Amino acid sequence: MSPLHMEKNLLSCRIEGIDFQVIVENEEQIEVSFKRTWDPSMQGEHAPLSIDKRFIMLRGSSGFYSYGIYQHHEDMPAFNLNETRIAFMLRKEKQRRVPLPEDRVPPRGKELAFPEAVLLVDPVEPEFKGEVDDKYQYSCENKDNKVHGFICLEPPVGFWQITPSNEFRTGGPFKQDLTSHVNPTTLAMFVSTHYGGEDLVIKFGEGEKWKKVFGPVFIYLNSCSGKNDAVSLWYDAKDQMENEVRKWPYSFPVSEDFPHADERGSISGRLLAQDRYIFEGNIAAKGAYVGLAPPGKDGSFQVEGKGYQFWANADEGGLFCITNIRPGEYNIYAWIPGFIGDFRCDKDIVITAGSKIDVGDLVYVPPRNGPTLWEIGIPDRSAAEFFVPDPDPMYINKLYINLPMDRFRQYGLWERYADFYPDEDLVYTVGISDYQKDWFYAQVTRKIGENAYQGTTWQIKFNLDRVRQGNHTLRIALASATFSILEVRINRQKANPPEFSSGLIGSDNTIARHGIHGLYWLFNLEIPSSQLIQGDNTIYLTQARSASALHGIMYDYIRFEGPPLDDYSPSQIKG
Repeated sequence: MSPLHMEKNLLSCRIEGIDFQVIVENEEQIEVSFKRTWDPSMQGEHAPLSIDKRFIMLRGSSGFYSYGIYQHHEDMPAFNLNETRIAFMLRKEKQRRVPLPEDRVPPRGKELAFPEAVLLVDPVEPEFKGEVDDKYQYSCENKDNKVHGFICLEPPVGFWQITPSNEFRTGGPFKQDLTSHVNPTTLAMFVSTHYGGEDLVIKFGEGEKWKKVFGPVFIYLNSCSGKNDAVSLWYDAKDQMENEVRKWPYSFPVSEDFPHADERGSISGRLLAQDRYIFEGNIAAKGAYVGLAPPGKDGSFQVEGKGYQFWANADEGGLFCITNIRPGEYNIYAWIPGFIGDFRCDKDIVITAGSKIDVGDLVYVPPRNGPTLWEIGIPDRSAAEFFVPDPDPMYINKLYINLPMDRFRQYGLWERYADFYPDEDLVYTVGISDYQKDWFYAQVTRKIGENAYQGTTWQIKFNLDRVRQGNHTLRIALASATFSILEVRINRQKANPPEFSSGLIGSDNTIARHGIHGLYWLFNLEIPSSQLIQGDNTIYLTQARSASALHGIMYDYIRFEGPPLDDYSPSQIKG
C-alpha cells in the first residue's frame, strides 16, 4: 500500500513522514500527521517541498480521510512538479473481472506500442485472451470522477476512492486523468500531465513561496452478505459519494489551511453570448461551464495547477452560482458548448469569508467576422462527434463494445486510419460528406516502412457561387495535439510556405491514451478573396510531423466565414 506518491522530473518517490504527531484525539475523531520538512541535505533524493500528510478517522464512518499540505519555501531551489497522487495497491480480486498482474508479462502478455498497453496472449483466465489491458482505457474527466474502486468477491468487500470536490485538482473540469493502475491500484490524482503534457507541469522558481492543500479524499469500505450481492456495493458507494458531496467542505479537518464553510464565499450571475450572425439579441449560455481560477489569460485555467478552481454549470437561462469558494483573488472563466473560444472576465474577483457576490450579466462575444458559409463538427472541445472506427478484433476490450459513448477508449484506433484510407488521404466535400461518417476522429501519420511514417494531408472541397470582396475567415478549433505541426494551404497543395503553420504544438498524448480531447487550441486564419475562386475550392490541412504513429491532432470544429455583412440578419440563408 502506497499512501502518497509523487513524480518530479525523473525522480519518483514515496512521500514518507519524518515527524509523527496526533493532531486531534477524542471520542468522535482522530487526526494524525506525518510531516517531512525539506532541507538542503535532501537535494537529489527528495523533492524540495515540505509535506504534511494527514489521515482522519471519524466514529461511525466506514473508512478514512486523507489530505496533504504541500509547501515550497523561500529557501528552496527551483523545482518542477509533474505528478502527485494517493495510490492504494490492492489484492487481485476486482469488481469487473479484469486481467491479473501476471498476465501482463511474457509469455502471457505482449507489450504493444507503449509499455502501458499489453496484448493478453495467454492470460490465466481464458476469457481475456486477445484483449488489451491498458490503464488509460479507464481514464475519466475530473468533473465526472467522484467515485471509483474495486470489489473483492471472497469475501465480498468494496474499496472505494471518493473525491467530493475538484477544487484542488489541476486543469479545470474537462481535464482527464487516470482512475486506476494495473496490479490493481486505485488512484486519487492531484497533479498530472496526462492529456495535457508539458503545459500542465507545475513549475516553481527558486525561492518561490507556495502552499496548497490536496484533498481531503475519502477511502470508503463496505461489505455485503454474499458475492451474489456484490454489485450492491457499487450502488452503496455511489450513495456514500452523494453524502460526501453534500458534506463538502468538511467541518472536521483541523488544519488552518483548510477553510470551513463559514470561511468561504460564493458568486452568482448570468452568462450570455452575443453573436449577431446567429441571433440579433443576447443568447442565454445554456450549459456553459463557468468557473473561478487564478488570474491569467483567456483559457489559462486548463493549464493552471498552483491554485484552486471552482466550477458550475449554467442553467437553461445562463444563470450560475458557485459556492464554497476559498478566499482569494480569481478571474471568472467560461466556455459555452456551441460557441468557439474562451470567456474571461476583465476584472478580478476577490473572495472573502462569507462574501456573496452577484456579478450580474456577463456577455461573451465569441470570435466572428462574417456569416457562416460552412462548418464541420460541433464546437464542444471534443472530437467525439466524428467517425470513431470499430476496434481491430485483435485489440478489443469487451467492456466498451456496448458503450457507444466510450467507443474511442479502444486500443489502436489510430492504426485503423490506414484501413479506411490505404492509398489516399481523407477528402471531405462540403454539402455531400457527413462529418459523423466521413471525418476520421484523428489526423494521424501514415506508416510507410518498418519504423517510418509520413504526415497526412486532408482536403476540404467546397463550392462558392460567387466570391465576395474582402477577407474570409477560417477558424480551426483543435481538441488535441501531440507533437504536431498543422499547415493550411488554400487551393495550392504544394504552396511553400503554407498560408498558415501552427508550429510545433501539443504534448497531451491523447491519441495514445484513448481520449477524445486534450488541451483546446483555436486558430483563426484570414483568407483574402484573391485566394478563392468562383466554383470549386480546396483547403488542404497537413499534419506535417511524422516521427511516430502516435503523433497527430484531433479537430473540434472548423468554420469558414464570409466577409462581414453590415446588413446581415440571422434570418438570411447561410452562404
